[in-house]
Amino acid sequence: MTVFGVRLPGMSSLILWGLVWEFVGRSGFSFFIPPLSEVVTTLFAVIGTPAFLNALGQTAYAFFMGVLAAIVIGIPVGIMMGKNRLLDELLLPWVNIFLSAPLTALVPVLMVLFGFGMRAIIITTTLFAIWIIILNARAGVMQINRSLIDMARSFGATPLDAFFKVYCWAALPEILGGVRIGIIRAVKGVIIGQLLISIVGFGALFELYSNNFMMGHFWAVLIVLFAMAFTISELLAHLERRVSYYAAKR
Repeated sequence: MTVFGVRLPGMSSLILWGLVWEFVGRSGFSFFIPPLSEVVTTLFAVIGTPAFLNALGQTAYAFFMGVLAAIVIGIPVGIMMGKNRLLDELLLPWVNIFLSAPLTALVPVLMVLFGFGMRAIIITTTLFAIWIIILNARAGVMQINRSLIDMARSFGATPLDAFFKVYCWAALPEILGGVRIGIIRAVKGVIIGQLLISIVGFGALFELYSNNFMMGHFWAVLIVLFAMAFTISELLAHLERRVSYYAAKR
């Protein structure tokens, strides 16, 4: 960020918004926005409690299992769609429908099909993340230079060899971009699942704190959730930039 010709560190904008948050909180503008200093103090007070650690464990488990399922299913499906025209025409309309549809409306259906436990929450998380992963993997495969495929075949590569050694690697920048966006969407999915399907994890804490007007605790948990998503997203963005650089060189 540049102000009056002076280049400031990348985190300067966060400091600026933190000061604005502190000012708004201390002005008494709204009961629902406490000062940032109070939120940070509350965060350090609750972060080591058994209730918080248990909620963090449940949310992290549902999140990572849902993302893992989305990656394991979404990348191969996207690559196959990019390779096979018939499969692409069969699946692409459904992928676009689920990507653009309000998936929250499907939660009651998932509750009927899979119950009210952790399995339904993981499936909800997967559904929020998988569609963008499929589309990005498909886009990456469709941009592969055809000469790479012809070269692999001329050296006797089997379809399985081509899948893992050509398609996956050549489309890796787009695949990583889809995974990064999918992870951001998965954060929404896991919280929606924990609020609507089974009141556990961070969803239970949000419910408890909002019902009792403990807004400092509410924002403290929300900051942890945002920090988790932001950290994972930035790590993948860094990896994506490195892979894109080497892919361009190649």
